[in-house]
Amino acid sequence: MAKPMGRIKGPAIYLIQFLSDEAPFDTLPNACSWMAGAGYKGVQIPTNDPHYFDVAKAAESQTYADEVRGVCEEAGVALTELASHLHGQLVAVHPAYDALFDAFAPAKLHGNPAARTEWAIEQLKLAAQASRRLGVTEHATFSGALAWPYMYPWPQRSAGLVDEAFAELARRWRPILDVFDENGVDLCYEVHPGEDLHDGATFERFLDAVGGHPRCNILYDPSHFMLQQLDYLHYIDLYHERIKMFHVKDAEFRPDGRTGVYGGYADWRDRAGRFRSLGDGMIDFRAIFSKLTHYGFDGWAVVEWECCLKDPKQGAIEGAKFVAEHIIEPAKGAFDDFAGSGTDEGANRQILGLDR
Repeated sequence: MAKPMGRIKGPAIYLIQFLSDEAPFDTLPNACSWMAGAGYKGVQIPTNDPHYFDVAKAAESQTYADEVRGVCEEAGVALTELASHLHGQLVAVHPAYDALFDAFAPAKLHGNPAARTEWAIEQLKLAAQASRRLGVTEHATFSGALAWPYMYPWPQRSAGLVDEAFAELARRWRPILDVFDENGVDLCYEVHPGEDLHDGATFERFLDAVGGHPRCNILYDPSHFMLQQLDYLHYIDLYHERIKMFHVKDAEFRPDGRTGVYGGYADWRDRAGRFRSLGDGMIDFRAIFSKLTHYGFDGWAVVEWECCLKDPKQGAIEGAKFVAEHIIEPAKGAFDDFAGSGTDEGANRQILGLDR
């Protein structure tokens, strides 16, 4: 029997791109109030800024967790999920990126990759506990990357290099996944260029390496697949059972004789592949919402605003309306039920000519 169709919740929005020292995004209460006024019903909160949200405190204190939920509810939005992308990135960092990714960790850990990794792992475990106290059942993160510098097979990769990278990635993530399991929370990797989990094949490789862990799941964001020229609709067919979160982000890909997928080291405005505000790109969101509804996805549709051209406030306001217009109210029956003739095994056999 097919899984019942699900109703996607939303619109919601990821707050990380809006964090600011200036109003209206200077505090969590102000940001929630502004987003509610823009038409959002939920917010996804990042865990990397204690000024907005203290993940360690939420893990330890039910009182604080209740206060955070209260701030959201008073503003008129739900807390949809927590997101620990920057901490996940630091679980696995190739040395080529040490200097750049040090900025994601406290200053006292800069120049100490081993200590930085242990700190990041602890932050994710705290996020699992905090999610439980907050009553949310999914969590977003990145996988980090050990093999990404070797994505293109030149120079020729040494035998076993990628296998060892994924084995080590699994060794680091398996204990984290177990903590998420203990807390009843699905850990959802945003499949993303720059991470070792950047497409379907790499997710499968990682899933095998962690023994098919039930908490190893996917945050589906089609914009990253547009930029890779991967079939983002077929991806849903392949992995819908593992898709537990959804970022609604648009993108476009316009290659020419100068640049393509790799981008020519250009900045975002001059790349062939660019992230765009919702409705300004090339992604077929009507088909995406249809497929997710068909497969029973009933999680949140969370806008992630990343656009190289449009002001974030304009993008956020337009994004709320865009998502609301794409959410499908699932049909409660078939359109041709009026012509149904009921179920009768004897009649069926007669129609098929089996009892002659």
